Amino acid sequence: MRCLDIGEVAARSGIKPSALRHYEEAGLISSVSRHGLRRQFPPEVLLQLRLISMGKLAGFSLAEIAGMFGKDGVADLPRIVLREKAAEIDRQIRQLTALRDTLRHVADCPAPSHMDCPTFRRLVHAAGKPQRAGSKIAKSGKPNA
Repeated sequence: MRCLDIGEVAARSGIKPSALRHYEEAGLISSVSRHGLRRQFPPEVLLQLRLISMGKLAGFSLAEIAGMFGKDGVADLPRIVLREKAAEIDRQIRQLTALRDTLRHVADCPAPSHMDCPTFRRLVHAAGKPQRAGSKIAKSGKPNA
């Protein structure tokens, strides 16, 4: 197995060496040896770093991400936490999609003022509606039982 030097890991992952050292201290990744003072990592560290980046993007704390990795590949993070985070991401996607559609309309709207445009008003009104209680994920963000 060819190990990756910390500099190569940083270059290939886009993550600064200081962050890599922090992730190692937090137990999220592990170096396997050193070449001089430089840490050496197994190639699979790149996959772990992608998962860490995705977890951070989703709003997980490093402790929660560590729980997803778990010990010996067994996750310590309760599945309900994962479901709740997925529901939160679904809400964000809906909100961002509505924002994107509204911005695109404003950019292309022929009306002198988008505030007077009925389509703009409809888009804003629709984006501001709370989610129906009968939907899969109620306002609380938790799946209906």
